[in-house]
This record gives sequence, C-alpha cells and structure tokens, in this order.
Amino acid sequence: MSDSGKWSVVSDQPAIRCEGLSKTYGEIAALKPLDLAVSQGSIFGFLGRNGAGKTTTIRLLTGLAHPTTGQAWVNGLPATNGDSAAQAQFGYLPQDPAFYTWMTAVGYLDYVSKIYRLDKSVRQQRISEMLNLVGLTKAAKRKIGGFSGGMKQRLGIAQALIHQPPVLFLDEPTSALDPAGRYEVLDMIDKLRGEVTVFLSSHILGDVERVCDTVGIIHEGELLLVSGRDALLAQHATNVLVLELDRAFAPAPELFVTALQDQAWVTVVTITNTQLHIVVSDTTVAKQAIFPLIAQFELALNKYEWQRPSLEEIFLSISKSDKVQG
Repeated sequence: MSDSGKWSVVSDQPAIRCEGLSKTYGEIAALKPLDLAVSQGSIFGFLGRNGAGKTTTIRLLTGLAHPTTGQAWVNGLPATNGDSAAQAQFGYLPQDPAFYTWMTAVGYLDYVSKIYRLDKSVRQQRISEMLNLVGLTKAAKRKIGGFSGGMKQRLGIAQALIHQPPVLFLDEPTSALDPAGRYEVLDMIDKLRGEVTVFLSSHILGDVERVCDTVGIIHEGELLLVSGRDALLAQHATNVLVLELDRAFAPAPELFVTALQDQAWVTVVTITNTQLHIVVSDTTVAKQAIFPLIAQFELALNKYEWQRPSLEEIFLSISKSDKVQG
C-alpha cells in the first residue's frame, strides 16, 4: 500500500490490456489472438478447463513468454518485452509456487523485499503489513516447511504484493488445496477487492463464482466471452420458480396447485412435500401474478426463489456451443 493506504493505480485506463495477443508452438495454437481489457480494482476470473490457455495467457501478460503476435500492457506499461518497469506494476503467484521451506515467513518476505531493493525501513513496514493482510502474523517466525497448503498460498500472495503492485496475477491459486485451504485463500482474495486488480485463472467454477465480479471464459485457446458475473448469471437464468410453503399454513396445497395449473403462464408444476417447482412461459407475467394468487389461498412461504443456473452449468453450455451470443 502507498502512504495513503491504497495501492497505486492509474484510473483512466484498464489495469490490464492486450491486443491480438497470441502464442503458437509449431502448429499448436496455445492462445488464439486475444483482445482483452480488465478494469482497475476488479477481480477478474479467467475461467477454462486445464489446457485451455490460461497459464499461457498469464505468462504472456507477465513477460515470462514472448508472444507470437500482439502486445499487452499492465497499468499502462508494455509488458510483453519483459521490461523491468512493467514488472514493477504486478505481482505474480504461479500455480505451483516454490518456497525455501527452511526459512520462516518473515525471513522469506525479507528475502523477497531485498530482491525488489526495498529500503530496510520500508521492508520492515511492508513485511508487517503483508503478514497482517494474509493472516500470518502469529506464524511469522514459524518455518514454512510446517505450513499448511492454504498458509503457503497466502504467503505466496504476500510475497507477490510486497512491492505494492497495482495488479496481481494468480494462476490456479486454489487448485491443490483442501476445502479449508480454499476458503482461506478465497477469503484473502476477496479482501483485495477495490484495492488491487486481481487476474485469477481457475478451472474451479465455484471459486470464480464466489469472488470474481467479471468472468472471461477461454476454451481451446480462444476467448469465448467476457461478462460481469451477475449479468452472465442473469442472462442464462432459467424460467423455474421455486416455492416452499410453510407446512403450518399449507396442510393441503393441492387446491393451490390446481389453481396454478389453470394459469396461462404456467407450463408445468411439480410438488415434493411442500416445495413447488413451477415452470413458466412468461416470467414477467408470472412475477406479477404469483403473489396475488398466494394471497388468495392465504398461504405462507418459507422460500421464494427464481432458480438461477450455477456458473458451472453456464460454462458447460457455452463451451459446448459452436457460437456464443452476446
């Protein structure tokens, strides 16, 4: 963080931008020409199966690999030529980070700080800030070899942010973690929202759905779409309404079900105990008509929900399609 408590960003341009960025290995197109802009302060989820081109993209954006075509910029600086000025604009945590396990957490962060040539007073302040940020203050003097997987990933995020970069690249940060470790790391990433631009690649759809506000889907080296998470879920929303009737007020919901089946906007009604699944032909009409109908039969609800698909369902439908609309 800067003296004002914020990471340094340039607000009038995307944090990450690339034009026609591609990479081929012989006849294999690891990444087809990619045009992409990631907004400042967002948590961008780069979603795709293993081998889809996620790691290749990050390696190109960070200057660790040379593109076949195209260019990329991080915080406004050209990043595809490995320039040190651009490298100062981002932190990077690879999929399988390596640590000196005999080091302590504080010793490792001090070592990384020296690589970035931070002054001693700045180093001490940044190490303290980062340990606090990732929740490792109490483990600061423990050897890394005794850390859990989640602790190591959080330490990896700390080292990637030690030099105050405005952009953070995370390549599959939770893929090798157990549920507890995944929760720790995702909670850590969520705390960075609005402070650092996070580019998070993953094949774990639930992780992307939980923390990312924007999603890009890549399949076989081709970017299929970029969309806000909520807009994407809304776009693919289903036309199924789920009602759970309070048993105390709905001892015999059959009359209500019969009335539903008589509605022109209702296609199918199924009932399991006191839970109704209502498939409708017109969601707008259904939303206007359903509550007067519930009131007519003097029913009480424990649940009212328009069923929305998971990101996994959307991903599977999109990746199987020949064409993507919108």
